Amino acid sequence: MKIRGLSLPLISWRDWRQRVWHVIGGVSVRTKILGIVLAMVVFPGLMVTFQVRARLVYTLREQLRQRSISIARDVAARSADLVLINDLYALNRLLRDTQRNNPDVRYAFVLDPNGHVLAHTFTGGFPLDLLSVNSLPADAPHHVQALNTEEGLVWDTVVPVFGGKAGVARVGLSEQGLRRVVNSVTSQIVLSMLLISLVGIGAASILTWLLTRPIGELVAATARVGQGDYSPRVVRWADDEIGDLAEAFNTMVAQLAQAEAERAERERLRQFYLKRVIHAQEEERRRIARELHDETGQALASLMVGLRNVEEARTPEEMRHRLQDLRHVLAATLERVRRLAFDLRPPVLDDLGLVAALRRYAQQYQERFGITAEVQAVGLEDQRLAPEVETAVYRIVQEAMTNAAKYASCAHLSVLLQLHDRQLSVIVEDDGCGFDVERILGSEAGQTKLGLYGMQERAELIGGRLDIESQPGAGTAVYLRVPLRGQPGL
Repeated sequence: MKIRGLSLPLISWRDWRQRVWHVIGGVSVRTKILGIVLAMVVFPGLMVTFQVRARLVYTLREQLRQRSISIARDVAARSADLVLINDLYALNRLLRDTQRNNPDVRYAFVLDPNGHVLAHTFTGGFPLDLLSVNSLPADAPHHVQALNTEEGLVWDTVVPVFGGKAGVARVGLSEQGLRRVVNSVTSQIVLSMLLISLVGIGAASILTWLLTRPIGELVAATARVGQGDYSPRVVRWADDEIGDLAEAFNTMVAQLAQAEAERAERERLRQFYLKRVIHAQEEERRRIARELHDETGQALASLMVGLRNVEEARTPEEMRHRLQDLRHVLAATLERVRRLAFDLRPPVLDDLGLVAALRRYAQQYQERFGITAEVQAVGLEDQRLAPEVETAVYRIVQEAMTNAAKYASCAHLSVLLQLHDRQLSVIVEDDGCGFDVERILGSEAGQTKLGLYGMQERAELIGGRLDIESQPGAGTAVYLRVPLRGQPGL
């Protein structure tokens, strides 16, 4: 909309409402409650004041009108004899007494049948314009006319004297007294409303203090929690919604503190595991380097010496004999290299899958430690899993079997793999001496604890859960559950 070259932006109802709500939302809760209480007191009080004032004015006007008629009739009745005997002095005295005895009477006068003024109460002369503003209709007992004057509204009443044969009597009643009464009553109502407002504001102040103080404590405590301090707790003031909020806040902070402690512990363990993993990698590299140097290196050196001896052989028989020795050395060296490569990463795990790799490892495990090891699979014979899942499960089972061989003193060990309802379940169970799980996990870091936590870390990396059940003298069972909902084909 353009006015005289000025472009005024039009504000939609939605924008206006958002602006108003933004202003209201920026006010504190204490101010809002005080505003609501004050509005609930003032607005109804103003409405009641206006209604009472209007009703009071209407009622008093009606009463004033009736009084005007009554006073005019009384003046007409008492002045009939005076008019008939033409006693003007007594007639003037009657009108003066009537005005003196009735403070609302502004004026009073009597007219003869010809409309001439016989007596009146005006001190500065009779206003002739007053004669034409009100007249008595034919056969009417009286007539009331409201006159707007400089002093306010005046109720002018005309009543016939002696049936109109002796003239008429007119009385004017002013509303000044009525206004004084209405203003006095209105002032009292307004004063009462102010007193009620003060009482309401005081009560609302106490109420808002009771409401906002715990909220303020919650805000302060929340700010400290946001800065990482989980120690603050708020006092429950009462058994209401704010008390429930305080209780819920304390519970939330306690849970956050516990979660933060668990996170810190997990981070500490993660750092510890990382150091141990790096240390284990270095140890593994040192072991591989030592094996390559001590066994493979010596075997290659023996081959070089054997080849030189073959060159120095004098007879074909001696050469054949030395070549056979070299063949045995080469075969043993090749076997050690294969075993070393298998320890690093079994190729059967990539070629044939998890079940075949575990069965191959169980066979080697039985040959190496003399412990009967069985591997059973249900629903996994022709099923391949994700490479990271197969690797993690293989390492967890390998670690469990290694721990059983080192610490359990068992004679039999079984591994069960089952795929059901998109979940892989693995159970590694032995008949060894068992151990106290809580004591081992709660003790200082050691090789056993490191292995158990390493298994748990691998399980969590693939979204699984690892549980260990064991008692001294009752063997050990390791339970691994891995959800496979994201696996293709499952």
